[in-house]
Amino acid sequence: HDYLDTVTSEEVPIAQDPLVDTKTISAMEKPNQRETWTTTQVGDMHQPPMSELCAVLQSGLAAHFSSVSAEVVDSPDFREAPFHLAAEGLGGSPRLADVGGPPYLVPTVQRHKVYNMQDIAKEIELPTAAFIGAGAGSSRLTGLNCELMPNTNLATAEICTHFAKMKDGKPVLERYMSNEFGLLGNLYASEGKPGKVLKVHVSARTGDTNFITAIRKVLGEHYGEKPVALGGVTIMNKGSAKLHVMPDFSGTPLTTDEEVNNWLHFYHAEAPLICLTGSCVSHDPGLDLRVEHTHVFSEHGQGGHYHYDVTPTDVEYTGYFGVAEKVFRIDAPKVTHQVGRD
Repeated sequence: HDYLDTVTSEEVPIAQDPLVDTKTISAMEKPNQRETWTTTQVGDMHQPPMSELCAVLQSGLAAHFSSVSAEVVDSPDFREAPFHLAAEGLGGSPRLADVGGPPYLVPTVQRHKVYNMQDIAKEIELPTAAFIGAGAGSSRLTGLNCELMPNTNLATAEICTHFAKMKDGKPVLERYMSNEFGLLGNLYASEGKPGKVLKVHVSARTGDTNFITAIRKVLGEHYGEKPVALGGVTIMNKGSAKLHVMPDFSGTPLTTDEEVNNWLHFYHAEAPLICLTGSCVSHDPGLDLRVEHTHVFSEHGQGGHYHYDVTPTDVEYTGYFGVAEKVFRIDAPKVTHQVGRD
């Protein structure tokens, strides 16, 4: 269950999970209620047949990787290794939710921007949704700023979410047993049903962009202003990747990407890595979307925000994707900017 749902005092107990510090932290501002959000905008996405998408990716990704295979397959059971998702599949009413955004983090944090997956599920008209993706943890649960790897199934109440934080100057990965998150989230939502998915396997990167960026650019070049939106899970089977983990909130305003990058903690993580893509959108149809966002967790204690692999000759990815029908832009900042969206 959600650990704050029944808490009314000023002291909020953190999730009692063996991998989470068990301590009590003071509640910050009360979370923003759903009725205070800015009006949700909904964008219909272009949904080409999966077979067509495979042909586009098979051809286009050849400019980015030495080996490319794109096919339509029956989804494996994503609850099993090596995926460890909360839901069996990626099928059933696939959609993306782009919640909040970097303007709630920088230049200065707006701590009251707290969300719950149940509310997001209602907003996207899928009350028992299964979610995966990338976001920020709730600082009133964790006690500090952190990277979140949402991975939850509301239909079964299964929560397989992780978060990465800085501890004693080093990044650590821990379980996160709540559906509350903060500030921003890019989420792929579905009914979690098994079905057909896009399977894309690549190795030996020859281009300058990462796997997800390459997919997004190939789709953008082919479909132009017809927005195609994907979400899903990728296993980085071989190689190393550059990740970042946010430290605690900055005490001074962060106004440029350079200042943000100087604040972030970057490091290299080793395969195998489980990559959750909550947003891969080929074209923003005027919704102020974060068109790409992927977070990573693993079974060996490494995780964070994915940037790109740093071992192009050795790298190997196997990705499974659903094709979203719609994108819901939820509680978009009234004043926006492009800082901190890399």
